[in-house]
Amino acid sequence: MIRKEMIAMLLAGGQGSRLGVLTSSIAKPAVTFGGKYRIIDFPLSNCINSGVDTVGVLTQYQPLRLNTHIGIGIPWDLDRNVGGVSVLPPYEKSTNSEWYTGTANAIYQNLKYMEQFNPEYVLILGGDHIYKMDYEVMLDFHKANKADITMATIPVPMEEAHRFGIVITDDTRRIVDFEEKPKNPRSNLASMGIYIFTWKVLREALLALSDQPGCDFGKHIIPYCHKRGDRVFAYEFNGYWKDVGTLSSYWESNMELIDLIPEFNLYEEFWKVYTKADVIPPQYIAADAVVERSIIGEGAEIYGEVHNSIIGPGVVISEGAVIRDSIIMKGTEIGHDTKVNKAIIAENCVIGWECELGIGEEVPNEWKPDIYDGGLVTIGENSIIPNRVRVGKNVAISGGTTIDDYPHGLLESGQNIIKVGDGR
Repeated sequence: MIRKEMIAMLLAGGQGSRLGVLTSSIAKPAVTFGGKYRIIDFPLSNCINSGVDTVGVLTQYQPLRLNTHIGIGIPWDLDRNVGGVSVLPPYEKSTNSEWYTGTANAIYQNLKYMEQFNPEYVLILGGDHIYKMDYEVMLDFHKANKADITMATIPVPMEEAHRFGIVITDDTRRIVDFEEKPKNPRSNLASMGIYIFTWKVLREALLALSDQPGCDFGKHIIPYCHKRGDRVFAYEFNGYWKDVGTLSSYWESNMELIDLIPEFNLYEEFWKVYTKADVIPPQYIAADAVVERSIIGEGAEIYGEVHNSIIGPGVVISEGAVIRDSIIMKGTEIGHDTKVNKAIIAENCVIGWECELGIGEEVPNEWKPDIYDGGLVTIGENSIIPNRVRVGKNVAISGGTTIDDYPHGLLESGQNIIKVGDGR
């Protein structure tokens, strides 16, 4: 029988509803990041950099882009005869067809996949965080403590601890209590949603709780194991880690890449971030173009001005256009003399000429104020914005809009135009 010391199970099925129109047609881990990458590239690169060569990627919501991106795992050196990367969507069983209903339920439905490798340890990962982490160091910690379960944790500011699942530990780092989003936290060690399980402990817990509706690691599996006396330890991680689950945090973490000394460095030789690279021509920057403190993707054509922005591959910035503090994803075209300020524009959009995006006062979004905030303009993929329109702040646009959608040529702050699907 094949035996792997540690295999990874990467949960990549999330819809990412807090990213609004950015994820109306793709899964959150497939959203682009830093110009050329997708969010899932970071945990996959961590795996190969940590010597973990067997990864099951569990997909569910809108998986097509993710499946195409991962393929057989060549960019991450995960195209192996034994192990490698496997995409694991929900499938029809002989008795019933069942969607994944929780993080642990998704793992439970893939017991047969894990059993074929007979691992000593199983690493559980989320597909929606930006970080670099050596899982081998965490495994050494797990072994040294003879742990049954090790949870990766990160210190957060005490005033923000109420937003996280918090762990309480003793002097040996053994976890003695959990608090899910506590009002008055007793610790600032937040769970990162990364776990190492000793295989037999994980398997027994998954089977014991297989009938639990929406079975989840944080809510069900970990408390169950803790209650029965399993040794659960907290591994403290002190590197860069960003949950890019909201539009504001997604925008901020992209902008941090272009800091003079970036806190998260994409250019380190010893810890590379791998991705599927399209075969496209080099970038072109015209003689009178202006580019200041920005990341410009391959195949981009810059004829106007770009300041403090992330420009994806194949983007065209026309003459007279000025882009500031924005993320513009692959294949989008910006018309001449258009001004874009603090926007996130998804893939393959067409923005007309002489438009102004991100103008006026900040007003709470009338539809989803908790999603469309931070003064951002958010435009979903394949959207069209007609010529000479003005767009305010905290707005969402999705679909092929026409001039008739903009009263007096204006979309005021806090308003939305959703032409395809429901934008959720």
